[in-house]
Amino acid sequence: MTMLNDRSPILVEQFEAIARSVAREAEGVHMELINGKLGVKPVPDGIHDTIVAWLSRICIQARPELWFYAERGLAVETYRAGRAKADGLLTEGPSFLDDKEWADTAPVLLVAEVTSSDPDTNQRDRIDKPRAYAESGIPVYLLIDRDSCEMVVHSDPDGTRYETVSRRPFGKSVLLPDPVGITLDTEPLKNWTA
Repeated sequence: MTMLNDRSPILVEQFEAIARSVAREAEGVHMELINGKLGVKPVPDGIHDTIVAWLSRICIQARPELWFYAERGLAVETYRAGRAKADGLLTEGPSFLDDKEWADTAPVLLVAEVTSSDPDTNQRDRIDKPRAYAESGIPVYLLIDRDSCEMVVHSDPDGTRYETVSRRPFGKSVLLPDPVGITLDTEPLKNWTA
């Protein structure tokens, strides 16, 4: 994701107008507003999409009552009123029946991000999004880190950050803590890192 404004924060209303305009004009671009900065995230590659599909299948097989949403816009952050496009998220049931592009995070049990090859992935996925998701009270943030070949599970948000962070290499079992309560066998991920 390329950050477009490094000097001053952009207002949510300005961001939403720009995002709507870009969505109409440019296919394959996702816009986000994290930490007051406007960013453009490129279209995910095939491995990224495969990992999101894998996660979706595993979660729904383990807990069929849950709903998995991919590429869902969320209204995040209490201070700056940010907007994030999550690679995937879980809820307890159909939660986004309205037509809002930027949904409330209240029904979200888990949000997942898969690292990309763009230069901003470190700041976005490892620093800004964990803070934004913790501020929003999302119980579990799962980062599937293709660079380090590990699963990073953030849990126990305190309103500012996640108090618990655990790392497991691809190939090991990973427990997604309550309220998710799913164990992932991450062996397939070893074949999808490139």
